[in-house]
Amino acid sequence: MVLITEDLVRRRAEHNNCEILSLEEVSLHQQDIEKIEHIDKWCRDLKILYLQNNLIPRIENVYRLKKLEYLNLALNNVELIENLEGCESLQKLDLTVNFVGRLSSVESLKHNLHLQELFLYLDGKEIGRSERIRARQGLDEVRRRIRQQEQDYLRKRAGEKEEAQREGGEEQRGPKRESRSSAKAKNPGFDGRWYTDINNTIPVPEENKEIQGREEKEKTSCLSSEDQEREFWEKPCAYTPESRLEAHRHLGEKKKAKERKTVKTPKAPRTLITPHGRVMNVNEPKLDFKLTEDGDNNTIVLDLEVYRHMDTSLMDVDVQPTYARVTVKGKIFQLVLPAEVRPDSSTAKRSQITGHLVLTMPKAQGEIILTTPRPPKVSQSSNTPEEKTRKGNSRQRLEVDPSKHSGVDLANIVPRENRAGEQTTFYDNFVDDPDVPPLM
Repeated sequence: MVLITEDLVRRRAEHNNCEILSLEEVSLHQQDIEKIEHIDKWCRDLKILYLQNNLIPRIENVYRLKKLEYLNLALNNVELIENLEGCESLQKLDLTVNFVGRLSSVESLKHNLHLQELFLYLDGKEIGRSERIRARQGLDEVRRRIRQQEQDYLRKRAGEKEEAQREGGEEQRGPKRESRSSAKAKNPGFDGRWYTDINNTIPVPEENKEIQGREEKEKTSCLSSEDQEREFWEKPCAYTPESRLEAHRHLGEKKKAKERKTVKTPKAPRTLITPHGRVMNVNEPKLDFKLTEDGDNNTIVLDLEVYRHMDTSLMDVDVQPTYARVTVKGKIFQLVLPAEVRPDSSTAKRSQITGHLVLTMPKAQGEIILTTPRPPKVSQSSNTPEEKTRKGNSRQRLEVDPSKHSGVDLANIVPRENRAGEQTTFYDNFVDDPDVPPLM
């Protein structure tokens, strides 16, 4: 049974900042409400009230709504027009497709002086002046016939309610009643034999009865839900408030069963590291990636192709010595690394162009990868101290091997003393040439 709650009214009062004391219009249609209550206390200033397409059987708890101008109760289970005398400002009342069998209850609306429009289930046309005159001329006869029809209607309704109660009781004890009826149909005799061949048959063994019972249960269970649904809607029944209520409850049960089927069972947590310490490779977000090794910098580079326009705050990076883990919008990407790395020296950067996440992880100390040696660079000169000194001066001098000289060497003209103290020269037999001027 669905009731009118304060939370429901507040949710329907979004246009009024969820304030219900000053609310002037509220729509509570298609909520399977079965009773009008609390509205007259919470919403005193209400002018328009929509309650169509519910399961309301009575008009009640609206007499405090002095400002109510429009009340819509179409497609409900109302059988009597009542309790509207207090709605002094009521101008429009809609009771289309209800079960108002006591038409004399319409006279209770004579206290609503401002009522201009009343919708029941006639032709929906405005009543003209000539129709009013003709109705007033034969009013006494119409009232007599209406009261007689009301008596017939009340007797009919009493029978329908009794039948509905009886069917409801039979549904509760349905399995037992069905078993008894089936037993009478199959074994009318007290000893389990057909009444047409009592003298020429033998009792059915108990084992055969159990087998037959199992077969019947299997046949019943084989009925598909579609067959049961078709049987429910094709079953002939009178259009009464009880049948309408039963249809709504059937639809509600079907909806709940569908919701139970669609509810996803929570998945077991994914194993990231086994109890034995083995790290598993996981790619829940299903992202493409590239794992490369940079031999020059002795690092491992992971290029993860995350979504380009995704906010970086939705990602979490965790680098461990043997694996890297990236959480993208709650989904885990985990990859085992080919070598041990240093987490404290690792970096994570986001590409501004592609949006890729690049993890650069230096390998642990002592990890050496053999690469193809490069040929040494040929330099024109060596970095000796003498060369650096020469490069610093403005002038540069070249040293020449004395053995390569072809001319006279004048560097040792000045005599030098040897270890014995004797002066010697490189040219002991030097002859002065008069044609050569002396050295100054």
